[in-house]
Amino acid sequence: MENANFRTQILTRHLQNHAVDSSSGAAVSRAPCLSYAPPEASASFDVSSMRKLMDGHNLGERDWLFNLMAQSKLFNPRLRGGKVFVAPDYNQSMEQQREMTMKRIQYLLDRGVFEGWMTGTGSEAEMRKLALLEVITIFDHSLAIKIGVHFFLWGGAIQFFGTKRHHDKWLRATETYLMKGCFAMTELGHGSNVRGIETITTYDPRTEEFIINTPCESAQKYWIGGAANHATHTVVFSQLNIEGKNEGVHAFITQIRDADGNICPNIRIADCGHKIGLNGVDNGRIWFDNVRIPRENILNSVADVSSDGKYLSAIKDADQRFGAFMAPLTSGRVTIAVSAVYMAKMSLAIAIRYSLTRRAFSITPNGAEVLLLDYPSHQRRLLPLLAKTYAMSFAGNYLKLLYVRRTPQLIKTLHVVSSGLKAALTWHNMRTLQECREACGGQGLKTENRIGQLKAEYDVQSTFEGDNNVLMQQVSKALLAEYVATKRKNKPFKELGLEHMNKPSPTIPSQLSSSIVHSSQFQNDIFCLRERDLLNRFAAEVSKYQAQGESKESAFNASYQLAEDLGRAFTDLAILQTFVEAENSASDASLKNVLSLVRSMYVLVTLDEDPAFLRYGYLTTENAAVVRKEVANLCSEIRPHALALVDSFGIPDAFLSPIAFDWVAANAWSASQD
Repeated sequence: MENANFRTQILTRHLQNHAVDSSSGAAVSRAPCLSYAPPEASASFDVSSMRKLMDGHNLGERDWLFNLMAQSKLFNPRLRGGKVFVAPDYNQSMEQQREMTMKRIQYLLDRGVFEGWMTGTGSEAEMRKLALLEVITIFDHSLAIKIGVHFFLWGGAIQFFGTKRHHDKWLRATETYLMKGCFAMTELGHGSNVRGIETITTYDPRTEEFIINTPCESAQKYWIGGAANHATHTVVFSQLNIEGKNEGVHAFITQIRDADGNICPNIRIADCGHKIGLNGVDNGRIWFDNVRIPRENILNSVADVSSDGKYLSAIKDADQRFGAFMAPLTSGRVTIAVSAVYMAKMSLAIAIRYSLTRRAFSITPNGAEVLLLDYPSHQRRLLPLLAKTYAMSFAGNYLKLLYVRRTPQLIKTLHVVSSGLKAALTWHNMRTLQECREACGGQGLKTENRIGQLKAEYDVQSTFEGDNNVLMQQVSKALLAEYVATKRKNKPFKELGLEHMNKPSPTIPSQLSSSIVHSSQFQNDIFCLRERDLLNRFAAEVSKYQAQGESKESAFNASYQLAEDLGRAFTDLAILQTFVEAENSASDASLKNVLSLVRSMYVLVTLDEDPAFLRYGYLTTENAAVVRKEVANLCSEIRPHALALVDSFGIPDAFLSPIAFDWVAANAWSASQD
């Protein structure tokens, strides 16, 4: 009744204020128009220091590239609301978007952006390359993918699968775009299951040539970025048959177009067609009709074939040989995971800025309308995602360092961590984009405001370079293998972050309080408890199925629910640990204070949202209620820092969107006449 009375009073006052004598000719009175007021900029910490912690490296070169793109008409600058924004023109046709992608690549090439990307050595050169690719990603996913295929997939295959003869011939040519490379692994019939690909290569000792053949339609190479229009060369992944024996998957350099763009003999190429996003990338399909290539074109760092047709490899075990082939391909998962975080940053920067200036409804009679971000429900929608994005940004930085500093001893760790983080970070990005789109209301639908379009552009990340569900199962499978091997040897755990299992199992207090749940010790303990318990349960369930006569693979498949929960537990713990390390590296007290709040939000919202904590008894229902209440409290505590936290992402205004700033001026009649 109170609500009904309140609404009645408002309506009565509205009618009384606006009623006029129709005979008087007086104009109907109205309230003043809304006007844009910028958000209050008050930071309790140094934003530039936070940005340095978030980006981690090469800040100056990032800003240089941002400016380089913002000053060129090729990057589609447009004036909206008194500010210039740059973003791709998605109104262009697929063909126009593809050609514009190539023009932008040429612009960046001419200005030295790619210098050292293939010929540079050392971790500094690799980190610079990763930083600049992240900046390119913020502008356009198609541009980043087109560049990534050429440098990281084609170029990476030459670097890691090839030897000196390949490096001398191809690396500098790749860096300067004397040729354009693509990467032909995926087939119509096989994506994640690379071992099952059907393309066949044989060897002719008389001519010292390999012969590549597509034996059936399901063996056609599919989704090959760059193949439809521009690529001149590709690395073909194929089964290698030598003297009637299948030696497994190997990689071969093959020319598919001449310098004039004509498709080479015995090669057929078709376009994959229009996609829901990434239409600036020319994905194509390739068939090989007994294509002959020189013997020197096998990428032979792992295995080779002699001139007289003898198969040569120092790795005799076929499984280990396949693993050696696949190990260098983690670069794709690394760049995808990190780019997903930057898209989450962009969408949150836009949505939170909008929510700090957009008002809706008043909650008191005659009161001003309330800012969106002052509604607790709106805070609950966006601020936990902001905390998760911070956590995952630190995890992405850790993943890059792990990749750049990789050693043979770290290959297994890199594979498992990159698999888990690629899945977790890309899933998080898609959820964040959707929530931010909704949080911006109708404005989120406009392409110029970026968030809605980014959903279509980044949806692919959940499945390319490994289906996320498959990757999470690979994480669990690796953890199980480590568990079984360690138990069999009766030795302590030493790898994959399982060292905490050498200690007694953590004890969670029977009654949680606000101070306890904010404790980093409690947060680490409950994440470790979840991983430990799920790994024990998973191992026991797989063992039970095997005892009943099931094969190891069948037992694993039957235990998929525990496998999924375990994969998430491993990844969440890894993310938390990287957050704690980043927090500890900060020297400024004000930075540490806000990071502590953000870390607690990351952990507690994970406890609140993942049913595993209740399902397996790590939280009682009473303690789950404490956690849920504390998430709401943290929302109000983080709210004053929201603007500074998104400003710390370091994304220039021009790369955001009109609704992040003066959305009234951007939508004025005069703006529509530009």
